[in-house]
Amino acid sequence: MIRKSIRVSLGLLLAMNFAHVRGQEHIEFKEENPFALESNLPLQFPPFDVIRNEHYLPAFKAGMAEQRQEADAISNQQASPSFENTILALEVSGQLLNRVSSVFFALSSAHTNDEIQAIQQQIAPELAAHDDAIVLNPALYERIKVLFETRHDLGLDEEGVRLIEQYHTDFVRAGAALSAGQQTRLKQINAELALLQTQFSQNVLNEVNASALVVDSREELYGLDAALIDAASTEAKSRGLDGKFVIPLLNTSGQPALSSLQNRTVRERLYNASISRGSKGGEFDNTRVLSQVLRLRAERAALLGYASHAEYVLEDATAQTVDAVNARLASLAPPSVANARREAMDLQHIIDEQGGDFELAAWDWQYYSEQLRQQRYSFDESQLRPYFELDNVLKRGVFFAAEKLYGITFVERFDLPIYQEDVRVFDVFDAAGSTLGIYIADYYARPSKRGGAWMNAYVSQSHLMQTQAVVANHLNITKPAEGVETLLTFDEVTTMFHEFGHALHGLFSDVEYPYFSGTRVPRDFVEYPSQVNEMWATWPEVLANYAVHFETGEPMPRELLEKVLATQKFNQGFATTEYLAASLLDQALHQLPESEVPTAEEIVEFEAAALAKAGVAVEQVPPRYRSTYFSHILGGYSAGYYSYIWSEVLDADSVEWFKENGGLLRANGDHFRQTLLSKGGSREAMSLFRDFRGRDADVTPLLVRRGLD
Repeated sequence: MIRKSIRVSLGLLLAMNFAHVRGQEHIEFKEENPFALESNLPLQFPPFDVIRNEHYLPAFKAGMAEQRQEADAISNQQASPSFENTILALEVSGQLLNRVSSVFFALSSAHTNDEIQAIQQQIAPELAAHDDAIVLNPALYERIKVLFETRHDLGLDEEGVRLIEQYHTDFVRAGAALSAGQQTRLKQINAELALLQTQFSQNVLNEVNASALVVDSREELYGLDAALIDAASTEAKSRGLDGKFVIPLLNTSGQPALSSLQNRTVRERLYNASISRGSKGGEFDNTRVLSQVLRLRAERAALLGYASHAEYVLEDATAQTVDAVNARLASLAPPSVANARREAMDLQHIIDEQGGDFELAAWDWQYYSEQLRQQRYSFDESQLRPYFELDNVLKRGVFFAAEKLYGITFVERFDLPIYQEDVRVFDVFDAAGSTLGIYIADYYARPSKRGGAWMNAYVSQSHLMQTQAVVANHLNITKPAEGVETLLTFDEVTTMFHEFGHALHGLFSDVEYPYFSGTRVPRDFVEYPSQVNEMWATWPEVLANYAVHFETGEPMPRELLEKVLATQKFNQGFATTEYLAASLLDQALHQLPESEVPTAEEIVEFEAAALAKAGVAVEQVPPRYRSTYFSHILGGYSAGYYSYIWSEVLDADSVEWFKENGGLLRANGDHFRQTLLSKGGSREAMSLFRDFRGRDADVTPLLVRRGLD
């Protein structure tokens, strides 16, 4: 089998690729740099305690030089192209660059500072040029092309054949088949985009910190949980604003505090601070940056032979075409908006009953929908929080469900270095007791962390590289004052389960090649396993296990639990419409040819017109993200934010499968793991779904879940 020969030859491949670069005197890279060698900590866990900002640039420079020379050695060798001397040699190249990149870009999101941001600005165009130097190497492309054309005659297994196909696709989509003149312009575009995208993301982070709401008195925050008011006071002191209160912003347009603040003027201020980010002028304004990015992406797509950036992106996704995505979003918009308008009428009725002499506005929605929830189900979010203490949710909820479903166990450890005091580390053991991987939990918000929630891999599983997964989850939960328990909202609980679904995708990876490891699947498939994992947050056996009062240990009353379950369709018109508005905006921006891209001055107007054209311009329901702080579309989700709803079709259908087959059973978890979670990107995504489900996906469960049937 090919796997055996790979394992035997790995050392030779590494020697071939690295021997020619060691001792290069022009690379100023000292051996004491922590990135110089593979980490000797368990599973190559990063040595955070010895990594300093000054280590990054030398490691990046040396890593790029090393990989460039490795690629040149592969392309210039006299031997005829073979799977081992070309494809596998590329797979094992760039180890130094991988080590520094995995840490640097993780921390640039999770725990950044001015120095890291400056390095990011400097290194972004250099990395883009480095990538171009490899994928636009004509001799290297010719070797890959030869192997692609003969791939079925090489005696490889399915995963090996797919690896050749993916390399060939990547090189072609990167411009390897373009003329020299076209490639020159492509390199310029990529370098400019790298710099602009970095600038956009840094503007978002800086503006979210600068736009935090400052209020003068505790009375203005009436309605907020006392612990959150204390946290706002602590945040103000940290900013040198003693005696005042600061509510930091989260990524989304809507802010959690809007559901509780009784002072309507404060709600309006908070809402306006949120939605004006990136478009109100000043040093962090993103309208110019966004316009330039859109124009360059459109030009690059045309250069590569595509009508738009969206067409380019979607070709490599499970959706495949712009028409398929447009049709799915268009089919969901009318019933979602109709639901949202009915919900708005219900909220206006409450306002009128209370003698409010005003029309429902966007900053009122969360506040009155919380009242409506309480009316209909006789509870509000504040009643839930005492039952959602962070450690209980993690250990007795998230971990408990994984233990029941997959037989894995977790042991917290305190001997490994961490990059910030709140970060926690857990060993993960398989059912037989063997080490499966390491899980890093980074849950609290801080000014040095970007908004939102995400998963990343510091080390990816690969049999070829003989590595196991080291993965991290990041959330933005407000940290309470010292000595106060961390009590979560239900949305935060669901987010923990969601992100852990991504972590499981990485931990369960069982593939040969790094290229296919864990979450390295199409963008509109990657959210599917994580969305499935959300189901266990409300599964009765799991919910009953973790939803206990943080002071008394008493379980959540059954009637309250039943009310939680009964609210699953509540406010879904709003939730679906705000999501669809963002997804449709993403597509509208990225389906434009270069000549139609709006200027900086036209961005806000274009956004409003696009939402109106799509039929989702509901005044009280802003898009979940406006374009100037829509980090997803300037990162890995450009023309891909639709992925959540696309994946939710698969998710809802999979939840039905679990219910049909008995739910939280080890046999069900093993089936999901073996047919799908362990495969990463080693097979075509939808074939993995069919292996698990036994058929193609049915959209009906999604429509029922969201009340759109």
